[in-house]
Amino acid sequence: MSKKKHTEILKIDGMTCANCALGIRKHLEKNGVQEVAVNFITSEASFAQDSKNTSNKIIQLINELGYQAQTISLNKKEKTLSSLEKKFIFTLFFTLPLFSHMFLPKVLFLQDALVQFVLCLPVFIVGLMYFGKSALSSLRSRLPNMDVLIMMGSSAAFLYSIYGWLLFYGTSQVHNFLFFETTATIITLVLLGNVLEHRSVKQTTTAIAELSAIQIGVAKIEINGEISEIPFDQIRVNDILIVNEGDKIPVDGILVWGEALIDESMLTGESIPVNKEVKSNVIGGTIVTSGSVKIKANSVGKDMLLSQIIELVKNAEENKPNIQSMGDKVSAIFVPIVFGISVLTFFISHVYFAISMQDALLRAIAVLVISCPCAMGLATPTAVMVGIGRAAKKGILLKGVGTLEKLASIKRIVFDKTGTLTTGDFSVKKINILEGEEQYVKSIIFNLEKHSSHPIAVSLVKNLESEVEVFELEDVKEEKGIGISAKLGNDIFQIGSSRLLPKTEEHDLFLLKNNKLIATIEIEDGLKSDTKKVLLQIKDLNINSVLLSGDKRKKCEDLNEELHFSKIYAEQLPHQKLEIIEELVAKIPTAMFGDGINDAPALARATIGISIGNATQVAIQSADVILLDKTRLHQLPKALHVARHTLLTIKQNLFWAFAYNIVAIPIAALGFLNPMWGALFMAFSDVVVIGNSIRLKYKKIF
Repeated sequence: MSKKKHTEILKIDGMTCANCALGIRKHLEKNGVQEVAVNFITSEASFAQDSKNTSNKIIQLINELGYQAQTISLNKKEKTLSSLEKKFIFTLFFTLPLFSHMFLPKVLFLQDALVQFVLCLPVFIVGLMYFGKSALSSLRSRLPNMDVLIMMGSSAAFLYSIYGWLLFYGTSQVHNFLFFETTATIITLVLLGNVLEHRSVKQTTTAIAELSAIQIGVAKIEINGEISEIPFDQIRVNDILIVNEGDKIPVDGILVWGEALIDESMLTGESIPVNKEVKSNVIGGTIVTSGSVKIKANSVGKDMLLSQIIELVKNAEENKPNIQSMGDKVSAIFVPIVFGISVLTFFISHVYFAISMQDALLRAIAVLVISCPCAMGLATPTAVMVGIGRAAKKGILLKGVGTLEKLASIKRIVFDKTGTLTTGDFSVKKINILEGEEQYVKSIIFNLEKHSSHPIAVSLVKNLESEVEVFELEDVKEEKGIGISAKLGNDIFQIGSSRLLPKTEEHDLFLLKNNKLIATIEIEDGLKSDTKKVLLQIKDLNINSVLLSGDKRKKCEDLNEELHFSKIYAEQLPHQKLEIIEELVAKIPTAMFGDGINDAPALARATIGISIGNATQVAIQSADVILLDKTRLHQLPKALHVARHTLLTIKQNLFWAFAYNIVAIPIAALGFLNPMWGALFMAFSDVVVIGNSIRLKYKKIF
């Protein structure tokens, strides 16, 4: 039997553009590595590790492309200056005097060809090692990147200068053939652009850094009555942890002693602390604002909710949306096209328009260095990182870029009723006992309903648990949307909706013993506090609201009187909900908002499935959007705003990336820009795209 695969993550240094990430992914997949994702923004690669594809093998495969891969160390400190920044400072030291010779003609030693060569050579070697290695790797993976253009342009100027120097050595004409300053300036300016780009990119991942920082700290642990301190990453499942007022809860767990007010705003966006008592679940990273508690750890490391949120944000770039596909296609063929334009520029200028070889060469080089495929590659991931990161900090989990694009297109939201629009905290209004003792009937109800995860069942169990006897039932069976049945001794008990007894009078639930009605149950459930306000906000976004519920028609109609849905569907079974969703999706993009197991098929089939943090695991897995605040709906319009503004930012970025290249390349080909200005504009074109994405971080959108 083969070993089970699990995901590993590596840090990669040396990626200079989004095409580098694509090249690494293609190279790993070609070598049999599965489930590969390479993220240029976070400089990380994830893959499915098994007996054949170990971390060491993957590191070797990545390193042979010219990059530096290593395992991630949580305690590794950020360097004061990165290797890229050091390279820029080094090249700047040689480039400034070399560049200044054009403005200081009387400084004779700077006019000497040998001095210019000596100043240019270290810069060219740095460029060759940095850009050349990346360019060669991209050519090997058959995905040429921007560095191919940079090396072709700078190398052409460098080699042509050497050629002119040797050919006209000792003559006055030699200065007409020297472009050493062009080579050095191109490399230095592009390095400057990369430094600014990498620093700017970090601004798009601040949500990851801020969320990751929450996971770092020291916890107090109780072992055999003694208290000691351990780092968060050494906590194990079932450890008993002590958390005092002002402390951060280190991991997900269950409260086993004490009572406290806990600030969960970093996950839910809700500023009011939540009261937690014994048996309450607590989330790692939240803060105890009042009280002291003991918790039992039940999810640590990668299994924590916070860890899963961070991974969602990190992997947000996956599942690229349709809007990015055109940019990816153009990026893939961009370098060969630009190279062709550059060659044509040289020959047409020199042969047909009789422009000197030097000027024709400068035009061709300018075409190479002003072109920027990186802007197209960065347009989507930078905006997505900011958008999904901003949503995550408000307790809204969006599963990937495709989710963002689809959520932004939604024209209709279909709401389940129980636990979604309502609190889901039912109370027993009345139990009408027709046969049997009250204690016995309540015990039967409790023991049947504890086998169901439906919100009504959960609430009934909670209401009755203190006053009943626990039975061992046999042959427990649940029919979604109808009810649950089980055997106790020789008797068969059933509890469920009116579908068990369709011709009976109006009640919420019915309890049957051997097909005979022995009790009816009346229950109450209230609306969430902001339901009406949120539905009005959704209407302002030109989105229709539809009610789709398994509840009784009378209750759905009463709710519609208060909330004014565009349409209601009542008394629907799970398969009927699925059919309705399929019909609605076929007409316009439709989201389904639900929280129960019976909603899972509809959530999966809708254009977008939306669920809440305390929903069933099946519903959460089926949904594309998770709202962590289970008590209110205020996160729903925020999620819609984030999606729409992120998509708008992506469109703006792509427009700039395409427009820049469409305008810049002809200008360079016509000779209106020398290569040095071209390198400067190219260096800052990426920064414009990233800057626009960062603007989304601070933009007021809700």
